[in-house]
Amino acid sequence: MTAPTVAYKILTGPQHEALLADQTFAGAPIDLADGYIHLSTSDQVAETLRRHFAGQDDLWIAAVDLRALEESVRWEPSRGGQLFPHVYAALPLSAVIAQAPVTWLDDTTVHLP
Repeated sequence: MTAPTVAYKILTGPQHEALLADQTFAGAPIDLADGYIHLSTSDQVAETLRRHFAGQDDLWIAAVDLRALEESVRWEPSRGGQLFPHVYAALPLSAVIAQAPVTWLDDTTVHLP
């Protein structure tokens, strides 16, 4: 199976504003603590939102072109052994191919930009 070429970063409103203003994102506090930027595949976004962003408003999803990040992306096991894309570099706005506020289509599905 081929790895996806697009993954998703969930951002708070202030983090999204910083990405746009600075043209780069060094990471959320958890990213900085872990030493890499956490991304999710399309199949992982909803669970990531439920686990780590429950009850929060003003959330954004950025679609990231993993090909633009080249060797800084590593697929590593996390939740239940699932492979997640981790970025070992700052996330440049130039790698973001779409972005949108978090919108749930139903109880289990998130609209992806």
